[in-house]
Amino acid sequence: MRSTRSVLFLPASNPRAIDKARTLACDVAILDLEDAVAPEAKSEARAAAVAAIRAGDFGPRLGVRINALDTEWGTDDLTALADTGINLIVAPKVENAATIHALTAQLPAHAALWAMIETPRALFALDGIATSGGPLEALMLGVNDLVASLRTGPSPDREPLKPWLALTVSMARAHGLLAIDGVFNRFADTEAFAAECAQGRLYGFDGKSLIHPSQIEQANTAFAPSDAEIAQARAIVAAFATPEAAGRGAIPIDGQMVERLHLAAAQRVLAQHPATD
Repeated sequence: MRSTRSVLFLPASNPRAIDKARTLACDVAILDLEDAVAPEAKSEARAAAVAAIRAGDFGPRLGVRINALDTEWGTDDLTALADTGINLIVAPKVENAATIHALTAQLPAHAALWAMIETPRALFALDGIATSGGPLEALMLGVNDLVASLRTGPSPDREPLKPWLALTVSMARAHGLLAIDGVFNRFADTEAFAAECAQGRLYGFDGKSLIHPSQIEQANTAFAPSDAEIAQARAIVAAFATPEAAGRGAIPIDGQMVERLHLAAAQRVLAQHPATD
């Protein structure tokens, strides 16, 4: 599976942003038909997204965030995208498994689905959403809508959201899905953004949603293994490959006992980042 360190949203109604996205270093670029587009511009943005997909030449993996199916635009979005070859659809405000099933019936052929978790109702239906199967590939936390619907106060370390950060990652891991952290709105505050990226990585997220290209480099760095982590992973893999480690469940490496679960984690680090292996 391709890396998802940086997931950049850009309005499908902005041709300059689309052209720029073709050469950006983000792992995923999402053409947004939902929040970033005013109601009166929905049709124009949809047509622009279709044209951009067909024109191709994107370096990042390309996806489209459609409008929710219970709006007047959602079904038209999927109909327009049906024969474009798009392979990733992001669905906003998913609240239950029924929504996943309805989306699956209308998705473009071979398209993966990322479900945005943005409401209290969704939080308490996460197990059903995550087990809905089919094309579901990721859970993506929509923090702006979630904060608004929970009516939480401001917090520099997302204190009110911590249970839901952990729950989203736990549910994703339990069902073999990716977990994508939410956006950080103050894109000029690079220090605070770095801290939030570090927090997301600590909680186990696979990457971060972005609202501005200036955030890409920091996210790519934060959600990739450090040089020290890569060196440790290589040391663990090498140690377990020795004849002395054959048949052993745990071995000492640099003064600490390392188990085979750590070997699996080390192999995953190197597999996900082959350029470092």
